[in-house]
Amino acid sequence: MALGVAALGGATALALNAISDNLVFFYSPSDLNSRHITGAHRMRIGGLVEDGSIARGPDGRVVFRITDGKADIPVVYHGILPDLFRQGQGVVAEGRLMPGGVFDASTVLAKHDERYMPKEVVDALKRSGHWQEGAANPAAAPLAATAARLR
Repeated sequence: MALGVAALGGATALALNAISDNLVFFYSPSDLNSRHITGAHRMRIGGLVEDGSIARGPDGRVVFRITDGKADIPVVYHGILPDLFRQGQGVVAEGRLMPGGVFDASTVLAKHDERYMPKEVVDALKRSGHWQEGAANPAAAPLAATAARLR
């Protein structure tokens, strides 16, 4: 009986450890500023790519800023960006917050059309007051305005 309880306890501990290793939290730039979150763990940040903030290095490095309208955070990414990545675009980056407040992204995801934006990004834009309710497609409203400015 005691051996069975010990085996069950060990299996539970292993399962909880596996879950915690794969758990990735989502934050907006305002969340990172207000909560003073450190970069000890992997996380996701989301918002819009700030206009005029994209800089590409010769080594494939891309530096840009993600904003939610109230705050922004610099992001460094090494690799090929999604085809839909551009300024004013909804984006989610996964990685770690480095000392000094720069986000080192290992993955960058861009929205795939004007009708979709990750729920976390929509929620962050609503909290920041940059969400336009009442549009035919509310998720597209902030991005449609940005796209119109870019044309």
